[in-house]
Amino acid sequence: MNARETAWRLFSSELNTATHEIKGTDEKSPSYVVTHLGAMVNRVLVAGVLTEKENVGSEDEPMWRGRIQDLASGNFFINIGRYQPEAAKAIADIDAPEFVAVIGKVKTYTTEDERVFVSIRPERIIKITEEIRMQWILDAAKSTWIRLNQMKKATAIEDVSEKDLITAGFDQKYAQGITTALDQYGIPNSTTYLKTIQTALRTILPDKNIDLGLPEDMSQVPDEIDIEPGATAQNNSDLEDTILNLLEELDTDGKGAPRDELERRAETAGISSMELEEISNILMDKGLVYEPNLRYLKRI
Repeated sequence: MNARETAWRLFSSELNTATHEIKGTDEKSPSYVVTHLGAMVNRVLVAGVLTEKENVGSEDEPMWRGRIQDLASGNFFINIGRYQPEAAKAIADIDAPEFVAVIGKVKTYTTEDERVFVSIRPERIIKITEEIRMQWILDAAKSTWIRLNQMKKATAIEDVSEKDLITAGFDQKYAQGITTALDQYGIPNSTTYLKTIQTALRTILPDKNIDLGLPEDMSQVPDEIDIEPGATAQNNSDLEDTILNLLEELDTDGKGAPRDELERRAETAGISSMELEEISNILMDKGLVYEPNLRYLKRI
């Protein structure tokens, strides 16, 4: 069983400016889109407002295109075809505008004039509340801040190499992503990402008058940002235990827990669809559960 790729939380401004892709060596190997902050992105979990959708295929073979506004920095673009039947069925029943969350793989497309566009191929798309969308904005802001500081620490090392970063305590994939990003794009403009973070935090904390100062470089910025978690955030370990117990209870025939029933039971337990998706991915990253297919989740 192949290791599950992390579903990144990042803003559209970071994803859409990525132009470098690391192709898999064979059909089963993952490909990665490398961002300017060094994220090696195969899968994403994004949330926002589905502002438009269009079926560019036929009624019998729909091919959906859509635009999701992340509020803080721009739009994600999604494409759903015949190989994403669950997502195609779901988006057909969603009327824009609507708050949605999407989990899917990223793809790049290069035009004849060498321009690169990034889109998401959803595995799943679900309706969410505005409150959950705000929680995603908080998660994406934290994630972006962490990558900014990792890049700051990496660029402080002269002629930095992947080996240098691993020796300094960086995860191997982060080390590879950062060195690849520096080689392909150079040192990123931190102001761009600080503006996005500032906009995001002002959106979810409108009464806090947040001002990050927007320095020219990261040398004046602290290594950590103190962000008060949303009131709806729960302890991840408690949520993980709840989901694991539900998986065991709902796996009545050895095939795994049906996702629709798992979502219903999780909602009864006070766990939203997006929280369920996030915790499921954490459990898959830990090797505790896997997907026999997109309709089932099974405990290992």
